[in-house]
Amino acid sequence: MRETRTLEFKESVTKTFLKTVSAFANYGTGRILFGVDDSGATVGLADPSADALRIENMINDSLDPVPRYTLNIDEANKAICLTVNEGKSKPYYCNRRAYRRADSATIEVDRIELGRLVLAGQNLSFDELRSSRTDLSFSLLAERFMRHLGLTAFDDNSLRTLGLLGIDGAYTIAGEILADDNGLPGIDAVKFGSGISELLDRKAVEGRSALEQYDAALEMYERYLVYETVSSAARERVERVPFEAFRETVANALVHRAWDVPANVTVSIYEDRVTVVSPGGLPSGVTEEEYLGGGVSIPRNPVVANIFFRLDYIEQFGTGIARINEAYEGLAVKPAFEIRENSIAVTLPFEAARPEGVTLDERKLMDEMSRSILMTRAEIGLRSGFSKDKTTRILNALASRGLVTREGAGRGRGTAGCSVFPCARAPVRRKHFMPSAAPSRTSSACRLPS
Repeated sequence: MRETRTLEFKESVTKTFLKTVSAFANYGTGRILFGVDDSGATVGLADPSADALRIENMINDSLDPVPRYTLNIDEANKAICLTVNEGKSKPYYCNRRAYRRADSATIEVDRIELGRLVLAGQNLSFDELRSSRTDLSFSLLAERFMRHLGLTAFDDNSLRTLGLLGIDGAYTIAGEILADDNGLPGIDAVKFGSGISELLDRKAVEGRSALEQYDAALEMYERYLVYETVSSAARERVERVPFEAFRETVANALVHRAWDVPANVTVSIYEDRVTVVSPGGLPSGVTEEEYLGGGVSIPRNPVVANIFFRLDYIEQFGTGIARINEAYEGLAVKPAFEIRENSIAVTLPFEAARPEGVTLDERKLMDEMSRSILMTRAEIGLRSGFSKDKTTRILNALASRGLVTREGAGRGRGTAGCSVFPCARAPVRRKHFMPSAAPSRTSSACRLPS
């Protein structure tokens, strides 16, 4: 057993535990075990009953306001378990200072975090606060609402309804975030080459509406993350990253970011993946497990989230992670989520890594083979729109360069059939094509190498 964000050990009763009481009350229920050393071994207390009374008196004298807590004495081991509940009357001060947990350590909160605690105690969000700006305009927002919802007018009453303008006539922070010009942080989208030292393109939007920032990210998507193939006079759009996953990731990064942090949302486009980093860790009251599991909706900026929801930029609150994962359903690669103390990073891998030197036709066939499914030669030909001979010729060319490996003899060259699902009814002797990450369903198959 070791100390964690929600568990602390104290060999004896000293006033140092009071800071941790403040941290648990501010950021999440936790336990302090007295009579336990740093290694987690029980050493016991001389008089647990007397120590429990001391603990109670010290909390009541040093914490303002006093949080809810319980004390349980383990008579057998002569130890005490103090459970401190997260409270609603934040911030909880210990000797006029507020604290938080950083992994297994307790540290004082900074000015920005203290402000967030004050807002939480008032049941307010940052974007609901009054803005100091008096000269805001909303031409882009008005255009989007009028076009999307069919409104004939967009005026101050509209702004009040959306929570962007207060009844006192002052704009809110949410209004500032959605205004045409705002002086706030923005988004920085970069296309890298073979390494981070090779910067090929960059689009940064700062001091502008969050809607314009969203548009900038989608522009980079169209520029670098989709391409077209031409077959039989038809053009087909191919996405390196599922559009729904990218759109949802960027929209959530803008909606749930910490706008009081002077840092941009970053969109880094590499040769095999996209990583989106949003300033600010998890909102207070949301655990990593709840975040990754989806379904828990505590938006950091509920007013801004409502705007994006009304414009269909995000789906139902709390479903972002689920929708990102859903967009990768059936693919060999999956998105990755990294929860950091002061940021959240989402990595969206390309549907399939593409080696250099492949033709558009070869690339198209490899796209069809990049799914986590079993496919025959004819299946690939049908999905690609290529003739039997052309499909066979391209597959042979890929195989000769080691880009495709074939398993199974088959009854004749190019005699296999096709389906996007495993060919459960196909004869064992038929040739099949399968991405390397998927488990083989038959003894005869052809795979994309890892």
